[in-house]
Amino acid sequence: MTAQRGRKPTGKLRQTRMSASLPPDVHSTLQAIAKHKKVSLAWVIRDAAEKYISEQWPIFEGNER
Repeated sequence: MTAQRGRKPTGKLRQTRMSASLPPDVHSTLQAIAKHKKVSLAWVIRDAAEKYISEQWPIFEGNER
């Protein structure tokens, strides 16, 4: 018998990691928002992306998550 590696299935869809280049002023503004809200920079970016999608393509809201 061989041992299985990796995480145990959780039933949730796996998130995709990505990288993006931002102008310094945008990055510093996002950092300031995160600090003010006491959340991570990643949380602010995810929140902004979700809001952008719901505003631009409301028909897809909630279907892809």
